[in-house]
Amino acid sequence: MSEYDIIKYPMATEKSIRLMEEQNKLVFIVSNKANKEQIKQAIQKAYNTKVTKVRTLQKANIKKAYVTFSKETPAIDVATATGIM
Repeated sequence: MSEYDIIKYPMATEKSIRLMEEQNKLVFIVSNKANKEQIKQAIQKAYNTKVTKVRTLQKANIKKAYVTFSKETPAIDVATATGIM
């Protein structure tokens, strides 16, 4: 799977914006078949960043990935690149 098959789109909700500002995290909707390591590699490759942690939540046939970025990579920069901000 390529990174474009794994990452569907970023979430732009009030909670995701708060996570971005307070915890340097972004929330992405991802493929149901992707595991944490594949998600980490896809985001690092697609956005040219360093990811420290990926947590996933699968609910109602939708899989969310909560991605924590390293201190060198502010989440707001990634959000700007994705078009959220």
